[in-house]
Amino acid sequence: MLVQEGKKLIAVDLDGTMLTREKKISKRTKQALQRAMDQGHHVVIATGRPPRASLMYYHELSLTTPIVNFNGALVHHATDPAWGQHHFPLERVDALRVIEAVDAIGVQNVMVEVKDDFYLRRHCADMIRIMGDGLSPLGVGHLSELVQDHPTAMLIRPEHETLKELRAHLNEFHADIIEHRMWGAPWNVIEVVKAGVSKATGLEVIAKDLGIMQENIIAFGDEDNDMEMIQYAGIGVAMGNANPMLKAVANHITDTNDNDGIALFLERLL
Repeated sequence: MLVQEGKKLIAVDLDGTMLTREKKISKRTKQALQRAMDQGHHVVIATGRPPRASLMYYHELSLTTPIVNFNGALVHHATDPAWGQHHFPLERVDALRVIEAVDAIGVQNVMVEVKDDFYLRRHCADMIRIMGDGLSPLGVGHLSELVQDHPTAMLIRPEHETLKELRAHLNEFHADIIEHRMWGAPWNVIEVVKAGVSKATGLEVIAKDLGIMQENIIAFGDEDNDMEMIQYAGIGVAMGNANPMLKAVANHITDTNDNDGIALFLERLL
């Protein structure tokens, strides 16, 4: 690994961080990131989204770096297939055990993702529209029969009254095999990936490839799936709209995603 002295790796989450509430990249934020790249720094997207829902922003920024998808479960390069892939899926048997358990407690739906493909426990036009990003599921129904590969990630949409019970069950009985995170828009959804996988593990792969030391990583985030990344980075920055737990571990707190928080921080730092 050839160390790039003085060069930064700038890792940006998408929703609630780089994107405004309208799911856009503001002109000022785009300009700040472009200036950083013009200075030789590296900008990397680190998101819980799948590739199908993040590559439009990758291309909008004209990035040439690898990308972290599924909260670190898939690290790949959008424009250079020769770079390869780092895939850290759940074991199929573990995923099916979790699905069986949460189905017994009560869920509205479960989505199983295998890289950019997905399966649904029950048909749901809203989930297909919002999370399918233009794709249709490969199958709908009994996931134990449909899913034959090791899943990259799972999304569990609980019943409102079972949310706390579900998370408590996952903590008590499945913590050795999975990591699970919450997000609340447009509905409560529990994200599940393999234990030990996070945006930080994805960034570590990219930083080693680019020759960037840990202390030269700047990470921006707003939710609990950014926790490990913010703690891992030499400079962890929580957005002004971030949850209190993330703000408590961050090195810095910037303005909100709707007030150009990333741009304001980078303009001062670089």
